[in-house]
Amino acid sequence: MKDICNSILKLLTDTDIAVVGIDGLGGAGKSTVSEEICSEIEHHNVHTILLHIDDFINVKAVRYNSAYPEWQCYYDLQWRYDYFNKIINQIKNKINSSIEIELYDKDNDRYITKNYDVIEKTVIVAEGIFLQRKELQGIFDYMIYIDVPEDVRMTRVLKRDTYIGNEQQIIDKYENRYFPAERKYFNEYHPEQSADRVIGE
Repeated sequence: MKDICNSILKLLTDTDIAVVGIDGLGGAGKSTVSEEICSEIEHHNVHTILLHIDDFINVKAVRYNSAYPEWQCYYDLQWRYDYFNKIINQIKNKINSSIEIELYDKDNDRYITKNYDVIEKTVIVAEGIFLQRKELQGIFDYMIYIDVPEDVRMTRVLKRDTYIGNEQQIIDKYENRYFPAERKYFNEYHPEQSADRVIGE
């Protein structure tokens, strides 16, 4: 992890704000890796802002649209990419100030706001799925892809995503909504080939 962070820190020789993406499919371990990276960077006395793409999703009325197959809702209607782009650009222009960001409150299906401080030499770490899609091209200065086989990820989400229901309900959710969209993304964008760094299982 230290060599990855050293590569990220080198970006700050040419810019005040560096944007790092932690891409990977469901259950790959993106949150854990992003937290480790932020912790390591902060040990170098560099400010970090950690953003989760799942905090930038649309409300249920938008992302669950019965007019489309479940996987297509997930792929095409899930995220507020325009707003995410806007926020990243605003952060880059708000050095030595603070920025208010709308984040999705999943418990109440609404948006809440949170303030983030922006200072010189800040690393924004954004973790989430599908970060190398065309809608987000040009945002990231450094991209990490976590490559974990589907069967391993399924084992993980069966333990993690119990909020969905029992084991069969979790399997059905992934087979109907998540995995078809993930396969489309993987086949269309080949994220393991275009990332700056790939982390294996």
